[in-house]
Amino acid sequence: MTAVLGSSVEISTPDGIADAYLSHPDDGSPHPAVLFFMDGFGLRPHLRSMADRLASAGYTVLVPNVFYRYGPAPVVELPEFIDPAERPEIIQRLGPAARTLTPEGAMRDAAAYLDWLAASPLTGEGPAGITGYCMGAGLALRTAGTYPDRVAAAAGFHGAYLATEAPDSPHLLADRITAELYFGHADQDAANPAEQIDRLAKALGAAGVRHRSEVYPGARHGFTQADTAMYGAQVTERHWKALLDLLDRAL
Repeated sequence: MTAVLGSSVEISTPDGIADAYLSHPDDGSPHPAVLFFMDGFGLRPHLRSMADRLASAGYTVLVPNVFYRYGPAPVVELPEFIDPAERPEIIQRLGPAARTLTPEGAMRDAAAYLDWLAASPLTGEGPAGITGYCMGAGLALRTAGTYPDRVAAAAGFHGAYLATEAPDSPHLLADRITAELYFGHADQDAANPAEQIDRLAKALGAAGVRHRSEVYPGARHGFTQADTAMYGAQVTERHWKALLDLLDRAL
């Protein structure tokens, strides 16, 4: 694995300044850009370590705090180990931060993040890749549909509300997507039940989107997050293989 450099950066958006984490190989060369969309617990040490691992595989990775309108990360105080069953107030305290992010605002932000990456001397030419977790999987899907010419690959893991019956559900953008997609679903996930997994797959298939959708047995919502009670080591390693295979192929 390549040595990496990580730093805090600020990104101007139409709605303010987003704080973010940037990680890239420590070799002075440009690398393919990857936009990393956080889970609901937000930008914190574990996500920085995930970005570093991805960067070590040869990518320049940007992890924005998508709740920046509410405040800089961490937007609420988090314990080192997050167990929502024992600390339900954490979810309650994150609610107001999450409500600051509308689909329209998220896509204004996504354009700013992609612009920032494209302008960086640390990234090569060509479209970006995206990976997203929990709510970030929906942001990845929505970004791929909103900016099809700017996204070559998008992955989502333990995604939430990807294919609801809402009029602004992200799966409804399927017919605009040109990127190759991958989804790793948890089979124990109230935020992404089987009927939504099926609805997403049918929408992508009908639109002719290159995609792969897999359900990970024994996985809980949040399975990639090692600082939470939902973590699963084996399914997380499966996620890394699938993600790197996609990015290596598409970028």
